[in-house]
Amino acid sequence: MAMQSSGQISLANIAAEFGGSAPHSLSEYYGSDTVPSSGAISISNFYGTSNYTAPSATGGTTYTSGGYKYHKFTSSGSFAVSNAGSSGAIDFFFIAGGGAGGSNQGGGGGGGGYRFASTTVSAQSYSIAVGAGGTAGSGYSSRGNVGSNSTGIGQTANGGGGGGGNDNSIGGGSSGGSGGGAGRRGYPGGSGTQGNAGGGNNNTYNSGCGGGGAGATGGNPTSARAGDGGNGRRELTWANATSSGEDSGYYCGGGGAGSHGDHTGVGGNGGLGGGATGSGNGTNNGSANTGGGGDGAGNPYTGGLGGSGIVLIRYAI
Repeated sequence: MAMQSSGQISLANIAAEFGGSAPHSLSEYYGSDTVPSSGAISISNFYGTSNYTAPSATGGTTYTSGGYKYHKFTSSGSFAVSNAGSSGAIDFFFIAGGGAGGSNQGGGGGGGGYRFASTTVSAQSYSIAVGAGGTAGSGYSSRGNVGSNSTGIGQTANGGGGGGGNDNSIGGGSSGGSGGGAGRRGYPGGSGTQGNAGGGNNNTYNSGCGGGGAGATGGNPTSARAGDGGNGRRELTWANATSSGEDSGYYCGGGGAGSHGDHTGVGGNGGLGGGATGSGNGTNNGSANTGGGGDGAGNPYTGGLGGSGIVLIRYAI
């Protein structure tokens, strides 16, 4: 922690920040941070100083914002740490690939799971894998496939679940980071391991349910439209710093469901954070590098692809 920038500082405060051997003297700290390396020094020379040394690392696309250096990985690569600095402390935001939507009035794909926390690193190279979005199922009525995991630095973000299709054997959404929405009436949505469940157990309308998002459960159909995808997680500071995310800083939105004639062909809204809007007469994919879920497609189309994931890392400089 940096020394205060004004007010009273004691020699004990300086020793707590910079260490050293008792009995302490100011000359012991020549050259510390911005303190002069020789000549007369005083307590005021230590205002705002710190014993912190930032890590030195390469990999991905780098940005500097708000006192942090950010590394953005939109595809797999390496986070190579040449010097861990004084603490090795980093923050990270791992987002997996979103799930694909189901076909034939299918459920929306679940948003990719996420890991958002802090850890420490050492001087070594860390492999970073960015998960791909789930692919569409094959056939007239099919469930979308689960997205791929994003991994690295001991972390795993789980791929989003696939949206169910309009058939008994694959009517339910599959589980994942956030669960896929059910495609057949009366079937459950998939559960979320790092997010929210997909919509399900709809017994009223013949349209699909929305995929779950990192911030909200997928919706069920209404008389107006098919089920909406759940909204994702908003991290505006990270999004602005790295030119990523969608809808003003959201990630991991669930895909909207495919519609039936009951809803005059109106698909469900995509969840904020790259979730695709559901369709009655086509296919919409989750947005790339957001972990957004693909749309559930209307009859007779196949579901949309899940959006690929992203990995963001930052540390104080």
